[in-house]
Amino acid sequence: MREEKILLVDDEEGLLELLRITLQKEHFSHIVCASSAAEALEKSRVTSFDLIVLDVGLPDFSGFDLCKELRRITLAPIIFLTARDSTLDKLSGLAIGGDDYITKPFEPLEVAARIQAMLRRRVYAREEEQHKETTIGIYDYGRFVLNANHATITVEGQPVDCTAKEYELLLYFCRHPQRVFTASQLYEAIWGQWSVGDDKAVSMQISRLRKKIRDEQTPLLIQNLRGIGYRFVPPPGRTGA
Repeated sequence: MREEKILLVDDEEGLLELLRITLQKEHFSHIVCASSAAEALEKSRVTSFDLIVLDVGLPDFSGFDLCKELRRITLAPIIFLTARDSTLDKLSGLAIGGDDYITKPFEPLEVAARIQAMLRRRVYAREEEQHKETTIGIYDYGRFVLNANHATITVEGQPVDCTAKEYELLLYFCRHPQRVFTASQLYEAIWGQWSVGDDKAVSMQISRLRKKIRDEQTPLLIQNLRGIGYRFVPPPGRTGA
């Protein structure tokens, strides 16, 4: 049985039960359900979840608002479930700290697959960091420092909170300086799946990263090559670990 703790948040009891049964069949044994934002917050304060599946339309307040509150207490990946399928809604969810977005109606096995892929990427990232712990050290780029051994980011000496996907994306850039990646390549590398049409999701994550590492000077560290993709360019004389 898998040991990861998963929180399912939705006001549809039938849907919660369906997802719970599906995940149990996929060998997840630690599944907690909540039918309101207040209940989800209460349970998140007493349990450290590895992943949260969150419905946007909750009875007390929206899943987007709940996500903002959850980000104050956890960096666990958050997958939104919603009947809204507009690009604006999707980008709004990603902008406030969500990591993935699934539109209703959906196949329960799709949700399980997305969960497994996201958790698998986190495991791979931790294993890679442990494997390279003695050789990677610290990526020091002046403006910010990423400590790959301790999974921390500091900007001008101050610690910065990032979501799991933001950290993984920045670490990926640091490990591959000067290389050009398309949005699809970055999506596959970080989210663990190939996807078409998620350019805006990647650009939104990069926009959030730039703000957090204060990448506002010229030239930018994370450069957008119009019509091609993205490239991380370290400052002269700083090559990282």
